[in-house]
Amino acid sequence: MGDFDLFRTNEEHEELRAAVRSVAEDKIAPHAAEVDEKSAFPQDALDALVATDFHAAHIAEDYEGVGADALATCIIIEEVARVCASSSLIPAVNKLGTMPVILGGSEEVKQRYLTPVARGEAMFSYGLSEREAGSDTASMRSLATPKGDDWVLNGQKSWITNAGVSEYYTVLAVTDPEGKRGRNISAFVVHADDPGFTLGEPERKLGIKGSPTRELFFDDVHIPGNRIIGAPGEGLKIALRTLDHTRVTIGAQAVGIAQGALDHAVAYVKERKQFGKAVADFQGIQFMLADMAMKLETARQMVYVAAAKSERGDDDLAFYGAAAKCYASDAAMEITTDAVQLLGGAGYVKDFPLERMMRDAKITQIYEGTNQIQRMVMARQLLK
Repeated sequence: MGDFDLFRTNEEHEELRAAVRSVAEDKIAPHAAEVDEKSAFPQDALDALVATDFHAAHIAEDYEGVGADALATCIIIEEVARVCASSSLIPAVNKLGTMPVILGGSEEVKQRYLTPVARGEAMFSYGLSEREAGSDTASMRSLATPKGDDWVLNGQKSWITNAGVSEYYTVLAVTDPEGKRGRNISAFVVHADDPGFTLGEPERKLGIKGSPTRELFFDDVHIPGNRIIGAPGEGLKIALRTLDHTRVTIGAQAVGIAQGALDHAVAYVKERKQFGKAVADFQGIQFMLADMAMKLETARQMVYVAAAKSERGDDDLAFYGAAAKCYASDAAMEITTDAVQLLGGAGYVKDFPLERMMRDAKITQIYEGTNQIQRMVMARQLLK
């Protein structure tokens, strides 16, 4: 049968987990409630992640990064999400924004944009969705018109994570309005200070309140020709390949949120006494906990297998990435909801972090492709 290590993270991965957990507990967890309460960007978390090289660990050593593999990146995101989902979007969105550059960018573009992100000097957001083009990405209206060797960008993007704190934005726009749908879109890097590039007001959200979500507006934004990612017309292909890899990180985020909720619920029911004994002694409670832990472990194993496939670039990554993201986010919603239930009244108030975790879990079912879209992706792979 050979080597069974496929199903065990290696020693380095577990050492990494311990290191990230320590940073998360010491530097990120203490601010999580306030970050949520005030809808404040988690600057303390960013500083702590940059100081330990956990902010964009996926970037290769060639660009001054630490070259973490896909599983290591997932473990970082999972451990940060365990204490603060908003903060876990720092490493997750840095990967999302840079992945098109990694997959499709020229060597010059990679050197120019990956290096400052690896150094912690800049963050990178991803602009694909529009008001009228969410799940149906190919129907986007943003337009980049050629002007000599350069481009002029007009349009808008919606629900952009970490907008306003990121220095760079991967933006998808139609470059050939007469061309074949989906093959007429190109990817560009937009800089925060480009003239004509403005931001909408921060969205007022149910969860992940520490991560700003804003619209991007482009009014005759001049894009130098050397900022295109890949060739004209390749943009949507690159953008969708990006999501095959980064959906795995959303699965990791969901697993982290669920783990945080389960940890709190277990601690609470062991302490809390009713009818003369610990709540944990009731079999109904024990069965709930068992189901939560079983779902969580199933989700984690799916995410880790998908991460291994992401690292290798396996042909079946599209299925596994969609399945891991979909299953883990559904599990996180169920587990956080049950965790709130287990705390009863205490679960419903802000004195405990459970209500925040339940609100934060919801977005994992929606972004980087709704779970309905994930099911379409899986079905398409099955029927190919």
